Amino acid sequence: MNREGEPFEALARDHLEAAGLRLVARNFATRHGEIDLVMRDGETLVFVEVRYRAGASHGGGAGSITAAKRGRLATAAAQFLQAHPRLAALPCRFDVVALDGPRSAPRLDWRRAAFEA
Repeated sequence: MNREGEPFEALARDHLEAAGLRLVARNFATRHGEIDLVMRDGETLVFVEVRYRAGASHGGGAGSITAAKRGRLATAAAQFLQAHPRLAALPCRFDVVALDGPRSAPRLDWRRAAFEA
């Protein structure tokens, strides 16, 4: 996520950690894309995409994740697993944390297993 999005990524991370997830990595970047957060939910490795949109007129944060974006996230996740082989045997899922509304008080929507790769 770019610098402008860092506060929203921090809000998402705090929310997920409060729910019991543990941070593994943040901003894992490849030439195909970036994974905002990689977390552990028990024995499951969770790749988290964080999206903020001020308005929901175009589907909000969650609605902005296209099939092409999902493909880039899946490729980046595969590269993460190649770089971290000790984690490669864990079950994985893709979550989305969408934040919508005013920057000062966005509404957070955590979608577990938002899509499959």
